[in-house]
Amino acid sequence: MNPILPPFDDDAREREWQAQERALQAERHGLDPAGDDVRQQRYRLLARALRQPPDAALPADFAARVAARLETAATAPAPVGRRPESVLLTALVGAFAVAAAVVLVRYGPAWLPAFRTLSPAGDPQALRWLLALAGCLGLSWLLGQGPRRLPH
Repeated sequence: MNPILPPFDDDAREREWQAQERALQAERHGLDPAGDDVRQQRYRLLARALRQPPDAALPADFAARVAARLETAATAPAPVGRRPESVLLTALVGAFAVAAAVVLVRYGPAWLPAFRTLSPAGDPQALRWLLALAGCLGLSWLLGQGPRRLPH
């Protein structure tokens, strides 16, 4: 057991981790793999492959290329075509709007009297609070729109 790492909460994960560690140690010490089970042999093969350096080295200017590519991607305009997800989302929102309109037409007359009892008909204090709420929501929305429209 590795004294640096705390034990896992799950016994199966703990056993798997211990098998990986045993395979890594056996591979490091060059022990004979004849007595290993299939899982242990796979982990030893993986440890052997990870110890080898990669076949092809990265070019010397790899970091500069990646940074340049990211910079051009960040400043490039958005693609003109719409992605399938946005088309499907638009269709879903449209279907929801149609369904809401159908429900409103079908059941609206039954709901209208209930909403009339909730409205602040003659109380000017309640109307002021509703206007204050609408003003706060509108101002919050306007302030949230500002940073999105500014160039980076």
